[in-house]
Amino acid sequence: MIPLLIFAATYFVLAFGSIPRFRIDRTGATIIGAALMLATGTLSFDEAMHAVDHETLVLLFGMMIVVANLRLAGFFRWVAAWVVRHAHRPLTLLAGIVTVAGFFSAVFVNDTMCLVLTPLVLEVMQALRRNPLPYLLAVAMASNAGSVATITGNPQNMMIGSLSRLSYGTFAAALTPVAIISLVVVFAIVALVYRREFFHAPKVEVPPMRVRVNHLLLMKSLIVSLCMMVAFFAGQPVSAVALIGGALLLITRRVKPEKVYHEIDFSLLVLFAGLFIVVAGMEKTGLPQAFFNEARRFGLWRTPVLAGAAALLSNIVSNVPAVLVFRPLVAQMPDPAHGWLTLAMSSTLAGNLTILGSVANLIVVHRARHEAPISFREYAKAGIPVTLLTLAAGTAWLAW
Repeated sequence: MIPLLIFAATYFVLAFGSIPRFRIDRTGATIIGAALMLATGTLSFDEAMHAVDHETLVLLFGMMIVVANLRLAGFFRWVAAWVVRHAHRPLTLLAGIVTVAGFFSAVFVNDTMCLVLTPLVLEVMQALRRNPLPYLLAVAMASNAGSVATITGNPQNMMIGSLSRLSYGTFAAALTPVAIISLVVVFAIVALVYRREFFHAPKVEVPPMRVRVNHLLLMKSLIVSLCMMVAFFAGQPVSAVALIGGALLLITRRVKPEKVYHEIDFSLLVLFAGLFIVVAGMEKTGLPQAFFNEARRFGLWRTPVLAGAAALLSNIVSNVPAVLVFRPLVAQMPDPAHGWLTLAMSSTLAGNLTILGSVANLIVVHRARHEAPISFREYAKAGIPVTLLTLAAGTAWLAW
């Protein structure tokens, strides 16, 4: 019972974000949970260290360094400025935002794209004196939808890529169509929900955005990023490639390393490490095996059932913890590779259901809270239909 109580308490904080009267956040909860698994003798220190999937942490860390250099070089702001300059109507601007957020979330990490694009969208909407809400929702939902396509698209996909041993190319071939369909759905639903903004709006002219680009750093970062993508699709170890790419970008005379380190979300890396240990402690109780035996009665290995269960759990405890809960179950399925792909698809697309569904949503809401507050109800107007339609499309595609 002790490891189960530790596991339940940790996931309670992950679901609600904090404990009343205590200043404990999600990262702190996983640290405490991991420490208690050691203190109670549930896991030895060696078992705890072996429970941590170092490949996932290395991959996420390396991608953070690469994205940090691109951001410091001014790349994402330059792309946003190009889109704005060529979009002369609100509907075209929405299409540009969805495309940029979706594409770069697939190449890099969706959370980072939300950090980069949210202030840029607010700046453009203030200049145009238009309602920023539909465009901000498009950033959040398109980032989630586009990130479905690749292992490097979001943290849970990175974890699944490491656990499943699926190649980058196999993963992308299976889920890129789902991402494309989902981006089309995001565009259509946001446009329909806010049709007054898009179908009854005059032509707009956006003032030129000021863009400062470090050309040498930009060229170096793009070359490294391109080489990394080639290596990914060539079947090279994804984690090693990401780390090498990040290390090469740290060899510079132009950027202070402190600026790069400031862009890295170390708390997310610690959260992952703690989660691995907490789940490993729970696995020693035998509960996952008992749950799997019970779940077989409901056909958990069937694509619609697994997708629905993963989507539901992802909205209770968030998608990364949900993936770890399903880890021992997917490994025992008749076709584990298909199970991992279904889990990646459903846990990611389920993030669009509510504000709390993914970290990407929370980033957009938090960064826009002063200029354009987004309520649960406002988000749900587009989030619920987007999630239902994309999950249905993704499930149908994978089942087929």
